[in-house]
Amino acid sequence: MKPRVILYCLLGGLPMAIAGLGGGKPGWWWLSGVLMAGGFVPVALRGPRSAAGQFGVIASVLLVVASLCTWSEGIVFMPSFREHAWRDLGGSMGMNLVVAAGLAALAWGLKLTQGPEEKVERRSLGSTIPLVLACGAAYVIYYLFFGAITYEHFTKVYYPEAAQLVGKIGGMFWVIQLGRGVLMTLAAIPVIYTLRMKRWQAAIAVGALIWIAGGAAPLLAPNEWMGTRQRIIHIVEIFTQNASLGVTAVFLLRPRKARAAAGAPVLA
Repeated sequence: MKPRVILYCLLGGLPMAIAGLGGGKPGWWWLSGVLMAGGFVPVALRGPRSAAGQFGVIASVLLVVASLCTWSEGIVFMPSFREHAWRDLGGSMGMNLVVAAGLAALAWGLKLTQGPEEKVERRSLGSTIPLVLACGAAYVIYYLFFGAITYEHFTKVYYPEAAQLVGKIGGMFWVIQLGRGVLMTLAAIPVIYTLRMKRWQAAIAVGALIWIAGGAAPLLAPNEWMGTRQRIIHIVEIFTQNASLGVTAVFLLRPRKARAAAGAPVLA
């Protein structure tokens, strides 16, 4: 199994490497793709059994977390990013659809999906909706707390006008962040409700995945907007925000398992 997982990651990085040929840094983009594929290893092993199911789960995370939410943050804080914003969003989504298709095909072709059929506990729609909003509110808290620390001590030099930009947007800025938290949670629900893992294992897997897709992998490769130190700072910052959101979402949205028929407690 381990050689096949390694092959899944190595081959899974090729679509992003090919996309990086135009920028002259295919090696860095391949490493970025390898890291991205690594984030989806739990999905490949213990997620949906069909290739179509794998594609749907992976595409949901990539299109929303890696493309839309990352793009929206650039729109707010990087004015130069706005010049070709819609073109860049379309290109990112197109590339991520290719990545999702490639990873789904690899998981199916390498026969990675393992483990017995297992019921994943889910909440009702009526109870899920307020909990998704609660996850969005939790993300705002993580964003405010960790973002303020990062900005004050590390990134103010890179974004000297950030406070003014946020001031101009006013309260709508926090509505935007609430929306980002809600969108990332919704994108993660297919993963949360298909991972045949214990609750705490799923929390770690989803937290790592939202961090990797929303920051670690995209920022691994050099880009025209950020230097190396700046990218590293943001990778760490996004870990504190996105991984916390992923863990929170799993523990809120996945209830503890019901007691076994024999009456013994089942650990979640």
